[in-house]
Amino acid sequence: MISTLTGTVHHVGLDRVVVEVGGVGLTVHTTPSTAAAAHLGRESRLSTSLVVREDSLTLFGFGTPEERDLFELVQTVSGVGPRLALAMLAVLDPASLRLAVASGDVRTLTKVPGIGKKGAERLVLELRDKIAEPEAVGTGGDVARPTAAPEATRRDPVREALVGLGWNARQAESAIDAVLAREGDDVISVPALLKASLRELGR
Repeated sequence: MISTLTGTVHHVGLDRVVVEVGGVGLTVHTTPSTAAAAHLGRESRLSTSLVVREDSLTLFGFGTPEERDLFELVQTVSGVGPRLALAMLAVLDPASLRLAVASGDVRTLTKVPGIGKKGAERLVLELRDKIAEPEAVGTGGDVARPTAAPEATRRDPVREALVGLGWNARQAESAIDAVLAREGDDVISVPALLKASLRELGR
C-alpha cells in the first residue's frame, strides 16, 4: 500500500495532479481543493490510497491523513466506491462529513451526487459508531487570488469536473450560471469557480 507520496508537481488539473517521484510521473486523483493547493514545479506531499482493480491501479491523494482515512472508511459501506467517496470529500470537508454521519444528518449527506436518502441512511447506520463527531467544524482561510481567466476558459473545465463528480451537465451549467451571475469576476480563477459551484450545488 502506498500511504504517502512526495515529489515535484508536473501537472495540475481540477481533479488530479501528476507528481514526479524518482523520474516517474504518477497521476494522482484528488478533490478540487487538494488539486488547487498544488503548484507546478514545487514539491508536494500527499497522503494516498491505492485502489487495486483487475485491470487498473488508481492512486488517490489527499492533503491530510484524515481525508485519506475518511476516504477509505466510507468505502466500507456497501455501494460506496472510490469515485463516490471522493465526491463526498469534494462536497463536504472532513469535519462536516464526520458531523453529518455522527448526528444522522441525512439531508447534508444527500447533497453529494450519487447519494440518495437510503444511501445516506445506510452511511449513518454503518458508520455512526466508527466515526468521531468533531468538536467544531472549521472553515478555510482566504487564499491569494490568481489573475482572472476568461469566462469560457473557466466554464468548460469546471463543467467537466462537476460532471466527473457525479452531477449531470444541466445541474453543472445551472450552478456555474448562478455563481457567475451572483459573483461575476469575484470568481476569477478556475479553482475558485469550481469551489463556488460546489457550494452552490450543496445548497
